[in-house]
Amino acid sequence: MMYPINPYFKNMYPYDAQMLHYQDVMYPDVRQQPISGQATWTEGGQITKCGIPWSDNLYMTAAVGEDSPYQCGQTLQVNYPVTGRSILVEVVDEVPGFSNNRLNVHRRVFETLGANPQQGVIDIQIIPVSQLEQQQWGKYLLELVQTAYSGYNVVEYSFVDKTVESASRTRETYAFTLQSAQEAITVRASVVYNPNNNRIISFDVNEV
Repeated sequence: MMYPINPYFKNMYPYDAQMLHYQDVMYPDVRQQPISGQATWTEGGQITKCGIPWSDNLYMTAAVGEDSPYQCGQTLQVNYPVTGRSILVEVVDEVPGFSNNRLNVHRRVFETLGANPQQGVIDIQIIPVSQLEQQQWGKYLLELVQTAYSGYNVVEYSFVDKTVESASRTRETYAFTLQSAQEAITVRASVVYNPNNNRIISFDVNEV
């Protein structure tokens, strides 16, 4: 399956200059309880400090503080309690002076959460996705599922299992929870690859 390549946005919405101060919290490499924070929004830009475009992950992207425990390329689950919606976002940029639980998300994330951009700032909850689920093939399948189910938002995903089928074949499977305006569905995706050279042999995606 070929992935669509989206152009970068040309206009940069300036980062909100208002700095909110929170206690610094470091997150271990496990699923966490939601951490309260706030989010502003941006249209993104052509250059990011992570070298990852805002158009990555179908624009489900965000910037964090320069001293944040969240790393470039990391996936965060963002919950908006007002609407009950959640979305997975990828860290693609860094902002000077942001506290550890402040995000600057792409406008599409803001709107997907059900927030009005005119609000400017919303209260959110943040859950970092564990490094186990950040493995190469989890990220690969996340993008594949996002593309295959364009009318849905991936709100959560988890590692299921890893099976060594032979010396040249390894299978990894992940489960994804997707949400549309009408329903929530679960999708299971697997990739079979050659561990000697990391070449993909096959992949499949199925609703369960």
